[in-house]
Amino acid sequence: MYECDDKLVSHPDHYQSGSGMEVIDVIEAFTSDLAGIEATDTGNIIKYACRWKKKNGVQDLKKIMWYTQHLIDHLEKEDK
Repeated sequence: MYECDDKLVSHPDHYQSGSGMEVIDVIEAFTSDLAGIEATDTGNIIKYACRWKKKNGVQDLKKIMWYTQHLIDHLEKEDK
């Protein structure tokens, strides 16, 4: 795996929990059985939910809402 000396590239603080768990690992665990837009939207929802307090605050919370609505729209369209 590529590692960069710049921590903001490889392991930014806003993507790590206090215990050192990284968001990328959480996303991988929770999207492994998903594909396409379902995996993408779910991954983004998780990402923004995990980082909002350390990075962009309310803007990241709004991104969660955007990706959630996008996923809902996709699922409802599939059900028709």
